[in-house]
Formats: sequence, structure tokens, C-alpha cells
Amino acid sequence: MLNWLFNKKNSDNVSLSRIGVDIHSHIIPGIDDGVETIEQSVAMARKFQELGYTRIVTTPHVMWDCYKNTPEIINAGLEDVRQAVKAAGLNVQIDAAAEYFIDEHFTTLLENGEEFMTLPGKRLLVELPYSTPLLNVSETLFLILQKGYQPVLAHPERYTYFYSDPSIYKKFCDQGCELQVNILSLGSYYNENVHKMAEYLLKNGLITFLGTDAHRMQHLEMIRKFQGNKWLEKYPFQNEKLINI
Repeated sequence: MLNWLFNKKNSDNVSLSRIGVDIHSHIIPGIDDGVETIEQSVAMARKFQELGYTRIVTTPHVMWDCYKNTPEIINAGLEDVRQAVKAAGLNVQIDAAAEYFIDEHFTTLLENGEEFMTLPGKRLLVELPYSTPLLNVSETLFLILQKGYQPVLAHPERYTYFYSDPSIYKKFCDQGCELQVNILSLGSYYNENVHKMAEYLLKNGLITFLGTDAHRMQHLEMIRKFQGNKWLEKYPFQNEKLINI
């Protein structure tokens, strides 16, 4: 089974050309829990291109207890990746934003008007703790909007404490937040509960963007399993509108 999955010809890959832009990945080496070497960065960029992407906006973690990344650190790593991808003869465009963990450091940056690494359209990709709910999520999203940014909540399907009342996500959307689902949540890669929550959000039309959240080649290889996935074929993800922003 694994040989069948990982050794299929490129022509058998699922095509994500309709999506066009990936807005969530970790392919700058050595600055978070993503790739470790520039060679891995290039290999993943090549795989993105094979899958049909034309643009990658990679999003290193900014999580002050673990990954003290700044725009200077991220941009330096981005330039290294761009040069390596160009030298490899690839045509995929590489840009960078960041995935900001909502913690005290993030709130301080926001209140002080500091510079953020954003997705196209001044979109600010944020994530929450996986197991412990924050008390002020709505207030923080409102503050992001007040500061002139469009909040995008990463992988809402993975926050288990909202499973008992998923209607909170409609409240976030009504407040002005966009939601980004992970492509691997469209199957059972994480677990069945994550898959069910992803389906709930999609069925209710609450998802705006699709992201790979790719940290390593294995994640991109697993996407081959999604050939014929109904959500990839029919759901109106809005990634493509970010291609030229």
C-alpha cells in the first residue's frame, strides 16, 4: 500500500491548479518545526509545483516561547529559499508571511502597532492553542480588525475545545474573521474528529481558504490520496484570488 502511495507517477498526482496559491506552510529551513535544510526547501517547492501550485506564501511560526521569529529573520530565510529555488530552475513563486500564535507577545505587538508579516491583502494568519481555550479570542480578532488587518484563523478544525459548540466559528466569521482549513483534514490524516469538524465547517460554508500546513515532504506526498476528493473539486475556496495581490 505504501509503495503504491509514494511511488506513483507525477501525472497521477491530484491537481491543485484550481487552488493556485498555498497560504500555510513551513519551508524556510531551521527557524521553526518545518524543514531543516535548504535542500528540503527546494524539494518541497518542486513538489508544490508538481501538484499545480504557482505561488507559495510560506508562514513560519511566531510563538514567543518557542520560535522568536521576526520579519528580519523570516525575510533573510526567504531570500535563501528564493535563490535556491531559482537555481533549481523552478517556476513557483515563493513569498513569506507568518503564522502568529495568539499569546502575550502577539497582543503586545498588535497594541504597539509593530510590523507583521501578512498574507496577500493584509491578511494576518493566527493560531490558537490546541488544548486550552483562550478567554479573549473575539476581543483579539476585533483588535486585529481595528488595526487594519484581516484575521485568518488557521486550521479551526483542530481546536478540540470548540467541538462541543462549533457555532462559535460562525460568530467569528460574522465578526469578520476568515477561516483556513488544512487540506489533510479533508481526510483522516490527523484523526476522525478533526475530519468531522472540517466537514462541518465546509458544509456550513464557513471556510474561505485551503492550506497545506506542510512541514515536511511527507505532508505533500499524502496529498496524492485526495484525487477525486469532493471538497477539492467543488468547494469555492478563494485562494486563487490571492495570486496577483
